[in-house]
Amino acid sequence: MDRTRGSVVLVHGGFVDGSGWQGVFDALKADGYHVAVVQNPTLSLEGDVAATHRVIESVPGPVVLVGHSYGGAVVTEAGTHEKVAALVYIAAFAPDKGESVATLIADPAPGAPVPPILPPADGFLLLDRDRFAESFAGDLPAEQARFMADSQVPWGVDALNGAVSQPAWRFKPSWYLVAADDRMIPPQAQRAMAERIGATTVETPGSHSVYLSQVAATADVIKKAARG
Repeated sequence: MDRTRGSVVLVHGGFVDGSGWQGVFDALKADGYHVAVVQNPTLSLEGDVAATHRVIESVPGPVVLVGHSYGGAVVTEAGTHEKVAALVYIAAFAPDKGESVATLIADPAPGAPVPPILPPADGFLLLDRDRFAESFAGDLPAEQARFMADSQVPWGVDALNGAVSQPAWRFKPSWYLVAADDRMIPPQAQRAMAERIGATTVETPGSHSVYLSQVAATADVIKKAARG
C-alpha cells in the first residue's frame, strides 16, 4: 500500500456531483489511500473553496487535491491550504490570478466544439439534455449518459465567474490528465493550460467524462502525484 502522500481529496466540476468519482475512489481505496469526495454547492467559487477546505481539514495530511473541469478552478484556489502537497487536474480548468472559467472559455479557438450550455435561468446554467451525451459523455454507455443529463446539478453563474486570487499551481507541484476526445474543454486548450502551469502531463483517449470512462488512467495520474 502506498501511503506516501497521505490523503486524496476529489473535487467535481460543474453540471455533475461527486458521485461520479466512485470508480476512482474505489481504485484508490483499494491501494490503501485515504480518499474523500467534496460535494460542491456550485453556487460560487468562494463557497466551493470553503467546502473543499472543510474536507481537507477533516482528513489526514498531506493531501493530493484533485479537480475535474470547473473543479480545477476550485483546486487552484483551495490548493493554497497548508495541508495540500500536490494538485491534479483531470480535463480541468487551471486559471491564473484574476482568471475565471468564464474568462478561459470566452474566446474559443476556431473550429473548437462549443459546449451546449443553455442561457442562464435564475442565475444557474444547465447543458442541453439532448446534446449532453455528445459533449460531456461521448464514451459512456448511452443509458449512463442519459441519466447524467437528467440528473444535472445546476451550475451557478457566480461560480462560473469566480476569479482566482492566488493560484496554488505557482508554488505546488501539479499533474494534468488531458482527455484527447473532450468536447467540453478542447484538448488543445487542456494542453496549453497544462504547459502554462508546468504540470507533469499525461494524455489518454476519453471524453470530458474521462474520470468515469478511464478510471485506471485517472487513478494512475493521482498515484503518481501522491508519490511525487
